[in-house]
Amino acid sequence: MRLLVVEDEARLARALERGLVADGFTVDLAADGVSGLEAARDGQYDAVLLDVMLPGLSGYEVVKRLRAEENWVPVMMVSAKDGPYDQADGLDYGADDYLTKPFDYVVLLARLRALLRRQSDPRPPVLTHADVRLDPATREVTLAGVPVALSPREYELLEFFLRHQDRVVTKIELLDRVWDARGVGYDPNTVEVYVGYLRRKLGAGVIETVRGAGYRLSR
Repeated sequence: MRLLVVEDEARLARALERGLVADGFTVDLAADGVSGLEAARDGQYDAVLLDVMLPGLSGYEVVKRLRAEENWVPVMMVSAKDGPYDQADGLDYGADDYLTKPFDYVVLLARLRALLRRQSDPRPPVLTHADVRLDPATREVTLAGVPVALSPREYELLEFFLRHQDRVVTKIELLDRVWDARGVGYDPNTVEVYVGYLRRKLGAGVIETVRGAGYRLSR
């Protein structure tokens, strides 16, 4: 398997190269974000190990651009930035895993192998309706190609509508399946509130109210 290591610390990059080659991988190195991005675009790699703090382009920007180009090469970010928000940013931008420095090589190798195993699974299909596009793999939602920021609950509600766009869904079903409320513990008006949020962000006509029955995506 062929790996790309994007790391500006030369000693660490060479150490990773030696270890990974000894474990049977073919390894290419890049020392900055710009060359790393170009290599990841063109190299047909099985996975990329990507530092965050890089010259030229940050690792965040590299993975963000790859995903925007629909390049789904598996990416493990490897960084000294170890705060929870740093890790969350990396994953939100499209990385598949995030490992903080310093790390044990054995742990990196195990997580890399797990990442490669996961990527053998088929990629979930993108869900679409009119100009709305939802990608379950990256959790990205766009409207006519423009990214739309949704809260986790808004995202889950929209995903449910898109997976059931051939029928009317009731408030109780949404409470059960999206809020996991089993029909109790939440006011059904909560659904109305969140449907309103989606309408404001995606357009008033995207979700229709079927009086006395529930909701469905517009036809």
